[in-house]
Amino acid sequence: MIPRSRTASLLALGALGAICLSGCSSEKRPVQELKPLALKEQVSNIVKSADGYAVTWAGVLSNANPWHFGEHVVATIVGHDDKGAEVVRMDQPLDAVPPGGSLAFTGQATSVEKPAKVTIQYRPARWRMAARIPSAFQSFPITRSQTLRQKDGSYLITGYVGNPYQMPASSLVVNALLRDKAGKLLGGGSTFVDDVKAGSPPRFILTVSGLPAGATVARTDITARTWGSTGRPYEDLALAGAVPIHTVKPATEPFAVDRSTQVVNEHKQ
Repeated sequence: MIPRSRTASLLALGALGAICLSGCSSEKRPVQELKPLALKEQVSNIVKSADGYAVTWAGVLSNANPWHFGEHVVATIVGHDDKGAEVVRMDQPLDAVPPGGSLAFTGQATSVEKPAKVTIQYRPARWRMAARIPSAFQSFPITRSQTLRQKDGSYLITGYVGNPYQMPASSLVVNALLRDKAGKLLGGGSTFVDDVKAGSPPRFILTVSGLPAGATVARTDITARTWGSTGRPYEDLALAGAVPIHTVKPATEPFAVDRSTQVVNEHKQ
């Protein structure tokens, strides 16, 4: 028989535990804090044109969040003259930044007055959790690329872009970033390719002009991505599945005895 004093103590402890459990269950789970996009690199070039001045730019946005797309991002390019007056402004909608990845972008605008300084800013992204794990979002392979300097100082970039997914990509953006020997970003350009099917890579051609006088291009970084302010096109490709790596049927005969099973049986004995 349990004494009354001990019974009262046990009842009190039970009530206290129930209160703790009810309080703990009512607490909200902590909200995951997402890191903002980071503008890792940016460069701009200004050259005289028939309409005034041609302003070109290139940049790289980085997404440190491995499970979320950064969507509806808009870059704002602003140019000021040597007196601080604004002479050019342009809002450039950008494509979705993939989870744990980066986004290269380029653009151009025309200014009547010559800007002395050009800066790139961007509006915060809207975050959306990806429907697949990060490894499902494979990159689009670039093959047989060439960077050829032209007589006028521009650069012609060509190559082929592949599709690692089973479903065709309706439209992809190809970006080329030109760098010097030290890896410094000099400029870049973009183009589009349509109906990219696995096993049938289309060719792309783009031209980059307006680089600083005397600049020497030592490396070209070429990437391809889905087009659009959301990651839905990329997700649709990933959900359809990647093309199997091994697509050729083995030509050799199978083993007469499964050696792995044999080893397991011998170990059990």
